[in-house]
Amino acid sequence: MSFKLEVSIGYWIGFFVFVMIMLALDLGVFHKDNEEPSVKSSLLWSAFWIALAFIFAGGVWYFGGRAHAVDFITAYLLEKSLSIDNLFIFILVFSYFKIAPKYQHRILFWGVFGALVMRVIFIFGGAALLHQFEWLMYLFGAFLVYTGVKMLFEKEEDNDLNDSAIIKLFRKVLPLKEDVEEPHFVVRENGKRYATQFLLALLFIEASDLLFAVDSIPAVLAVTQDTFIVVTSNIFAIMGLRSLYFALASILPMFRYIKYALAGILAFIGAKMIINEGSKMLGGSFEISNMVSLSVIVGLLTISIVASVIVSRREQKQI
Repeated sequence: MSFKLEVSIGYWIGFFVFVMIMLALDLGVFHKDNEEPSVKSSLLWSAFWIALAFIFAGGVWYFGGRAHAVDFITAYLLEKSLSIDNLFIFILVFSYFKIAPKYQHRILFWGVFGALVMRVIFIFGGAALLHQFEWLMYLFGAFLVYTGVKMLFEKEEDNDLNDSAIIKLFRKVLPLKEDVEEPHFVVRENGKRYATQFLLALLFIEASDLLFAVDSIPAVLAVTQDTFIVVTSNIFAIMGLRSLYFALASILPMFRYIKYALAGILAFIGAKMIINEGSKMLGGSFEISNMVSLSVIVGLLTISIVASVIVSRREQKQI
């Protein structure tokens, strides 16, 4: 178990200033026009955010040592992999609300902004709880194992959002006008304000991320409870989520075995929490390291993607 990375308030301020500058440049300069990002530009942006994350990991290594850098990379890849579920939600929501591709980036921008705020609150809250009540590690671990096993055996669900409790709730409490063509979240008509399908899509994405955070935050806290590492790795993973979506949206459905990799990752991380905490409580020295966790995450994702591609190609040949 590594010691926490000691960072001054200046590092925190500098990091969040950097995030706000990047968000402002994103919406105000690079994507100020409503147009569909090309696959090429999306791949370049994805590569940019991934490279930036690893450059940051290099800085962590330089200032804090190898162990903290491994913690950051493991937490980053874990959050990145668990965020794949969000990408499928994006596809489902935009299809259901008939949001044109050229307007999707603006919705995802505000969705990501809200997700960043919620994740930071959840991380500080979760870290404080674990610091105060260490036995919660067992509870979180058991929850992650249960979630992973449930995901492994659950059947494919009908993707009809008409049956979604979240959508039904929003439609009950919000005056809606769902045939708006321009990308406005709220419109005024006959002196009355109406929420649009764009706001409904944004709220659904935010609510979905809140539910996903229940799984992902405990999982990342199993890697490290160093709040600076957890917050920065989460933010880097989420900031690159939009470009990854536009780069992979057309081919994501072919990755049929991804959910099994995610189930395995959640179950493994949960078991790691229980085993490591149990060993610590009994005075043992055994510990599943973050290098092992990193290997498991990368290995499961690689196997699931390769298997998905192989099966898809075989099916195409049989057509």
